[in-house]
This record gives sequence, C-alpha cells and structure tokens, in this order.
Amino acid sequence: MVLALAAAGSALAGPAWSAPAAGPSGHADLRADVNRDGRVDVTGDTDATGEDGWSVGRGAVTLPNIDDDTKRCPVTGPGGRPLSDAKLAACNDASDSKVNGSADAADLARIRSVPLPGLPADAKGSLKVTTGGKHTHLFLKRAGEWLPVTSRIRLTAAELRSGAELGVEATDVVRDSAKWDGRAVIRLTVDSAQGTTSDSVTLRVAPLLTQHHLQNTQQVMVTKVRGGGEYGRLQRKFVKDLEKEVKAAGVTKPLVTFDKYGDPWAQDFVEPAYVSMTGPGGHRQVMRVMLRSAQPDREAGRELFEKVRGRDVGVVQVTDSAQPDDWSLNSMGNLETIPPYAHGGRSFPAGRVIMGERGSGARPSKVMRTLLKSQGLQDPLLLDTSWLGVGHVDEFVQFLPANTPRGWRIGVADPQSGLRLLRDAARNGHGRTKMFSVPGRAGAPAPKETIDEALASRHLVADNEMAARRIAANLEILKRETGVTDDEIVRVPALYTRESEAPTDDGQAIPVPRLTRMGAGSPLVDTLEDRGQQKWLAENPAASVMTSAYVPGAVNGVLLARDRYLAPRQWGPVVGGKDLFTEAVTAVYRKVGFKVSYIDDWYTYHLGMGEVHCGTNTLRDASGAWWRLR
Repeated sequence: MVLALAAAGSALAGPAWSAPAAGPSGHADLRADVNRDGRVDVTGDTDATGEDGWSVGRGAVTLPNIDDDTKRCPVTGPGGRPLSDAKLAACNDASDSKVNGSADAADLARIRSVPLPGLPADAKGSLKVTTGGKHTHLFLKRAGEWLPVTSRIRLTAAELRSGAELGVEATDVVRDSAKWDGRAVIRLTVDSAQGTTSDSVTLRVAPLLTQHHLQNTQQVMVTKVRGGGEYGRLQRKFVKDLEKEVKAAGVTKPLVTFDKYGDPWAQDFVEPAYVSMTGPGGHRQVMRVMLRSAQPDREAGRELFEKVRGRDVGVVQVTDSAQPDDWSLNSMGNLETIPPYAHGGRSFPAGRVIMGERGSGARPSKVMRTLLKSQGLQDPLLLDTSWLGVGHVDEFVQFLPANTPRGWRIGVADPQSGLRLLRDAARNGHGRTKMFSVPGRAGAPAPKETIDEALASRHLVADNEMAARRIAANLEILKRETGVTDDEIVRVPALYTRESEAPTDDGQAIPVPRLTRMGAGSPLVDTLEDRGQQKWLAENPAASVMTSAYVPGAVNGVLLARDRYLAPRQWGPVVGGKDLFTEAVTAVYRKVGFKVSYIDDWYTYHLGMGEVHCGTNTLRDASGAWWRLR
C-alpha cells in the first residue's frame, strides 16, 4: 500500500499538493514524474497535481549522482601518491557540471515542459533552481546533448512549442535535514508579447537507505588477507570455503574481495546502502551507496573509493570532528536493519535501522546518526550493547524472512538454551567431555576445559544469566516498537564469556579480550577491533562486565538466501559423535524453514571477538519501491 506521510512519522514532509490554477493559453507548465511511474505525463493529468509538494508516497524523486560511471575519478595523486580521504570523496559524477555519457544520463530525473504550440515567435523561456540550488544541477537536452543550465541559457520559441526535456541531479545525499531537506524547486518562466507566465515543480533527493533481509542476496563481500603466516593461510581458506557456500546458495556473482589494507572485518568498515527512483519505462534506477564507517583511522574504507566505486556505485563518507565515545560502536556491524513494518501509528516501508549504545552514554557518531535520521524513513532505534565487549547489535540479534503475514521473524541469541545444553550433558554423564572440539593451531593451542569445568568456572553461568537478561530487555524494546510477538521470535542457543579479568587500581576487574591474552608474536593477534576495545577499556576502568561469544555465535552468520543460512562452525562438545551445539542450532533454524550450513571461523574471526557476519558483507536486491510497505 502507499503510505500516508502522517503514518510514516517521517522527516520528508512537504506542503500538501493541489491542482494548479487554470491559466491563459500559453501558460508555462512544467511536469515531473510525480506519481513515480517512470513517465512524465504532459498530455494527461497524472503528473499535473502534486508537483509543488512532496511526501513519502507521492512526489518527484531525483538521485544524488555520486557514482562514477566512467571511472574518471583518480585514486592516486601525482607520482602515485595516495590521495587524502577528502579528495577521494570529493570526486563523483556530480562533482562537475557535465553529463558523463549515457550511464550518467540514466541517473538524471526528467522534467518536461508541456508543449505550447500557439506561442509567438518572440517567446523565450528561462530556467532557475529556486530552492536547493547549492545541491542541484539542472540540464537541458538540446540536439541530443545535455547542456548545463546557467543564467544565460534561454529556451527558444521552437523548444517551448514542442516541449523541452530537462534533467536534474542532486550533488549529495541529505546529511542534515536541518541544513538541507533534500528539496529542489525548478522554475520555468516564459516571456512573450502576450505576457509573462511561470510554473515550478518540486523534487526531492532519494533517501539513502540501508538494506534489510527481505531483499535477496546478490553478491557477497569479504576481505582476502595477503601475505604468509598461519592467520593469512587460514583466512584465505575461509574465503575459499565462503565462495563454495555462496555458490551452493544460488548466488551467481563472484565474491567482491578487499585485499589492500588487510582489515578482515568486512562487515565493519562499510554498510551497503542504496538510493533509487523510477526511470524511463518504469525501470527502477538503483545506485548502490557504500556508507563508510565513521572511523577516520580505519584505512580499509579507502578501498571503497579505490576499488568499488564505479558505475551505479557511490560512496558516502562522514566527517565527525568530535572524538568518538567508543570507537567500536562506529563499526557497521553495529548497524542492522529491521525489515519493513507498520505498528503503533508509524510505518517504516524501507525498514528501520538499529544501533547499539553503551549504558555509560556512549553512542555511535552523532554525525552518522544525524545522516541516518535525516533520510526520514529509517529513524535509528538504539539498543543496549553495553554488556558486549565489542558492542555490536549483530552479536545477538538478526532478522529472518518468514512465510507469515509480517514477512519476517526476529532471531536472538539464547544463553539460557546454551546453559541448558551443558547442564543436560553433565546430568547425562558427559561432564568430562571437552567443551570445545576445535583442533589447536600454531600459536593457539586448543582449549582444554571440560563441560564440568566450564559450568564450575567463576563467571560463566553468572555472565550468561546476565546476558539473557540484557537480551530480554532489548527484545522488549523491539516488541514494543515493531509489534512482534513471542511466537515470532527464534531463540538460538548461545553462550557468552567475559574472557579473563585484570584488576584496576580501585580493586575492580575488567575483561581482557582473547587476542590480547594470546601475546605478542601470535599470528592471530592485534586486530583493529581489538585495539578499539583496549582503548575503550583504558578510558573506562570502571566498566561493567562485557562479554563476547564463548561458543561461536550462531546468530552472527550470513543470510545467503530466503531459506539458506550460513553459521559459524560451533566446535562444541561432541557426544555420541554429534556436536551438541551444531545439532541444537540446526534444529532451531530448520524448524523455521532454513537449511543451515557451517563454516569454520574459529581462528580467523571467533578469537577476534567476531564471527562470519563480522567478516563478510552482502549486496542485496534494492529494486523494490521504498515508498510502499511490502
């Protein structure tokens, strides 16, 4: 259904539309694709009303033309020296006043003037962007070429008689709606001996939207670590195994591999997003937009400009002068999207962003949150991740397609189920079974604790009971906001641990992540995420207990298809030839219609406080109409 603006509760409000007043013969009349069908109607009335307003459900849309269709933007400076982040971001198709070929022309929103066959020979027309001019380029199609409209351009009487075609591009996405709300108002003025008339149309730049899991996977992204050593070898094996799983799920496009900067956390330095409008013939013109994490010291984000940006792919980079409260919260694993829903008088036809915050008040970058909120459709919802060492929402919650009226379910980690698996095994006489079945590697011996030892450890049970309470509290927020019921929640067995502890000056204890404990010289030590975690701990010595996955977090996997899910290999206790956690996780997902496969990420990601989802990313089908609730 088409959503009313009031129901959306969005920031995209504009004045209500009304039919233009009848004018004399020869009255200037501009038309845009107000009903978003891909055609500018200059003979009927489908685009004749609503041209002066804009709402979620109706109004002309233009694209922020920030891709690089002809790959003209440089990625290095003189002598091959690296460009600054600012210079990398400064170049795109809208950074000049040209239309760079047919692919670039396809990114233009079209406007037409209604033909005025009775105009006298002395008639002429002028064009002006009266609102949003700093963020808008206007072009006139003349003799098959797109000319930039300047104050000197005049439409001839012949052009006005036959009707002129114009093209519009925005030069950027909306970053702060308090400074620019995305609107562009184009005015045509016609002067002749009969007098002067004018007409205007309003367009708004398409909102920048994050993907959700009701959109099918089209391509998978991953980092491919170069160089030797045990970690590099294992990580490249992970990439090969991932490629096999992706093909088995029916995803035909090859992997996108990042290989320049060696940051293995492909989920964290970028969030794939998109903008779209309806192009000629009703075809959806979609531009992918790689939203770089608000972590200026994270070099891996540069590869988005250097390698990924191109035809129909742009990059948005935010600059936040304030020091982040918690570096890790700005990773994009801390940004997920609830699928489309309507509840409590609010509608989110394109889904809704969730992000994690700390109980201490630390939040993701204000500039990033402002940008997301300013799109007007996906108002970010903040959840409590202060109980997690890394602090990302993907560590405990996911959204799964479902054959239900809502169309999706919530999947959550369930520490109580994890504890129950261990207690049942111990009760059945398997307490001496090793807690983990993973083999050891160079520099990283296999864990030796048994089920009994795990249950008797100082903190494991208490930490998981705490985690269960925190997850339950977050679920209550999600249920309240979305209307999801307990029957629509999938509870996936999980366990968390605070790792080890180190005393502070005041006698308290803080967690120390695995990678730090492995010591210098380990091939698996010192990732960016770990350094960010250590920085936060050093600045917050009185922090409450923070945990990470003890058994590889099954919810921290990848949805490869509507019925195919890739989870991290569990490496749990083996009883009777079967991994207890693998069996339990498989049963939970199978019950809701998923075929589950597993990939080993123990040494590549799990010991770095992440899993398969953290090390990968997906590009999804964004061709649907974002203004309709699906």
